[in-house]
Amino acid sequence: MRFFHALTQSSGTYFLLSSKPMSIMSMSRAAHGDASQGTADLSTKSVHAGEALPKPGNSIADPIFCSSTYSFENSQALLDFLEQDASRDEYGRYGHPGQRTVEHKLAALDGGEAAVLFASGMAAIVGLLMAKLSAGDEVVFFDECYHRSREFCTAHLARFGVLTHQVATGDYEAMAAAITPRTKLLISESPTNPHLSCIDVERFAELGRQHGIETLIDATLATPVNLQPLAAGVDYVCHSATKYLGGHNDLLAGVVIGGEEKLDPIRQLRGVMGPVNAPQNVYLLNRGLKTFSLRMERHNQNGQRIADFLADHPRVEHVYYPGLKSHPTHAVARRTMRGYGGLVTFLVRDADWRQTAAVVDAVKIPRIAPSLGGVESLIEQPLLMSYYHVSPEQRRVIGINDNMIRLSCGIENTEDLIADLAQALGG
Repeated sequence: MRFFHALTQSSGTYFLLSSKPMSIMSMSRAAHGDASQGTADLSTKSVHAGEALPKPGNSIADPIFCSSTYSFENSQALLDFLEQDASRDEYGRYGHPGQRTVEHKLAALDGGEAAVLFASGMAAIVGLLMAKLSAGDEVVFFDECYHRSREFCTAHLARFGVLTHQVATGDYEAMAAAITPRTKLLISESPTNPHLSCIDVERFAELGRQHGIETLIDATLATPVNLQPLAAGVDYVCHSATKYLGGHNDLLAGVVIGGEEKLDPIRQLRGVMGPVNAPQNVYLLNRGLKTFSLRMERHNQNGQRIADFLADHPRVEHVYYPGLKSHPTHAVARRTMRGYGGLVTFLVRDADWRQTAAVVDAVKIPRIAPSLGGVESLIEQPLLMSYYHVSPEQRRVIGINDNMIRLSCGIENTEDLIADLAQALGG
C-alpha cells in the first residue's frame, strides 16, 4: 500500500502519495511539521488527498476559483513561471487551483503518479486517444464497451487513418492475434457495460508488456474501491467521474490516471483542445469524493443483494452481475475485485420490449434515466435508452436484448428497493 506525504507548493501544502507512511492524525498535523507514522486507506484519501493547507480564509471546504485568467505581480514573476521555477496558474484553459486538488486526489485513489481531469468521461478517453495515436496506428479493444467509445474508435478515428480491431471480450488469444507492428494501444473496460464482464487485468497488462504496447482500462463501473488496474501493471486507467466518483448526478467529468511522464502529452493536448472542467463542477466533484468510499460500501451492498433477489425471481430469465456465481467471469471478479458495484443488468422472462418497458414503468423508486453511480437509483431499458436507432441485427451481435433492463442501484434502503422491484415484476 502507498501512503501520504507533504509536498509544499506555492499555494500551500498538498497531501500526495508516497512510500512514506503517515497516520490519519499526522496528516492533519503535516503542515506543522509532525512526522508521525501510520497508514491511510481509501476513505482517508478520498477526504484529504490533494488538499492544500492552509486554505484561503482558513476555510475547511475548498474555495471555487471563478477566474478565466490569473495575474502576475511583475515581469519577473512571469519569467519565473515561463522558466518553470514557479508552480501556479496562468490561464483557465490550462487548469485552475481546484482542478489540481482534485487531480491529486484522484491520482491518490487509483495509486497513480498523476491524473488529467477532463470535462466528461468521453472527453477523457478521446483526449487520451488523440494524444497517443497518429495516422497509420492501430488499436485493439474488447468489444463489450460503452457504445460511444465504440463509435469514436470505429467511426471517427478511422477518418484520421487509425485502424481499430474489435475482438471478443476476454479472448486474450484473439487480442494477441490482432496485434500488428502498428498496434499502439490495447483497450478494455472492466467491468463492461452492460454485461458486467470482468477482465483479468494482470493478464491484460502482461499482454501489452510482451508486445511493447500500452494498455488502457476504463474502470468507471469498478471505481478505485473495487479495482486497481495500475497496481496490476496497466498503463492508464480512466473513469467517467460523472458516475460513482461524483456520485450525485449533478456534474460531468472524466479523468485519465497513470505515470506523470506518460500523461504529459495528454495534458498538453488538453491545453490546446480546451476540454478543461469548470471550477463549479470541480468543486462538486471534490465534495462528492469526500463521501466516495462510504457510498461505494452501500452501492456494493445494494448491488449484491438485489442481484441475489433477481436471480431467484421467477419472472427473471437471467442476471448479469459479477458477484453471482452464475456470471461467466465470477472467478476473475473474485480474484481481482474488492466488490462488484451497484449496476445490475437482467432479462425479463418471456417478455417482448413492450412488456419489459412495463416493468420499468412500474417501479416507484428508481428514476428512468441514463447514467449510473449516483445516490439515486436509476433504471433503463437499453433498447430504448441507448440502442433505439440500432438495427435488431446489430443489437443481437452486441448482446442487447429487447427484454433487457439495466438497474443502477443507488444508496437507498436495500429492502425498499427489493420490495419495489418485487411489485414491479409481480408473479
